[in-house]
Amino acid sequence: METNNEFLARVLKRIGTPTVTSFRFDSWSHAGKPTSEGVGLLPVPGIDAEKFFARVMDLDHYVGPIPHVVESRSVADPRCQPGQVHFYQRVKVPLIGDLHQESVITRLPAQNGFELVAWQLLDKETEALSPKTAIRAGYSDGVWMVAPGVVGYALSAAPRRDDVGFIKWKALTTGADATASKVIRDNIAAMSRWAGFSV
Repeated sequence: METNNEFLARVLKRIGTPTVTSFRFDSWSHAGKPTSEGVGLLPVPGIDAEKFFARVMDLDHYVGPIPHVVESRSVADPRCQPGQVHFYQRVKVPLIGDLHQESVITRLPAQNGFELVAWQLLDKETEALSPKTAIRAGYSDGVWMVAPGVVGYALSAAPRRDDVGFIKWKALTTGADATASKVIRDNIAAMSRWAGFSV
């Protein structure tokens, strides 16, 4: 299964150098998407990419260490190549409800000084999920990035329009853009701490 290299290319172009001294966040609109794409970089002294990515790929144990994740499990899939995991995940959005999706996450070759792990939505599998259980994702691309002393996290995601009414749609698009910086920073910090690194 292939990864969305177009999203990754946009992220790498926006961030440039991996050198940061404090949390840095950038977001931008992309044609046809109701939410902005965003990326954050956070200094994490002594970060080790292999230890960090071992946690990122440990999808069966996200509940607890990672905020708002209420269900997460790997899914057996013969299409997956070495370094790939097909997974199901359900997250709780405060005051809104749960969202769920199936995705594939992949370890990628290093680029621009970053070690990389990226994921993207599996459309057919997510469409087949029950909208009664949770709101289904409409699209979801993301990237974890590690460079010496730095962890990055990028995200482009939105729910399926048919699964939500107008108020929830606004909360999960315009509202999500407004809180993206904090959400991204919190996710980086949580994953880093789970991997054993102080933030």
